[in-house]
Amino acid sequence: MDKKNALRAGALAAGTTLMMLLMSSPALALTRDDGDDPGTGLSVIETLGLYVLAPIALFVVIAALVMVLDRSKAEHRVTTRNIKTKADAKA
Repeated sequence: MDKKNALRAGALAAGTTLMMLLMSSPALALTRDDGDDPGTGLSVIETLGLYVLAPIALFVVIAALVMVLDRSKAEHRVTTRNIKTKADAKA
């Protein structure tokens, strides 16, 4: 029964991949459309800045805002110092 499920999952994955490739074939076209007016390409530095540095900077800004604007009380935060356990556990 295990091999049957694996074969079914493999067939489903292969079929899904094939359908996605067939549906995306116009995206791989080499000829330009009538109204197509592409701009200049990005340099390596611009590409890295846009797709690597900008998301990291956005993450840092959001994390900093969350930490700075956190108004919860210190006694409500769970830390290793404020966890209370029963020292005298009776068996």
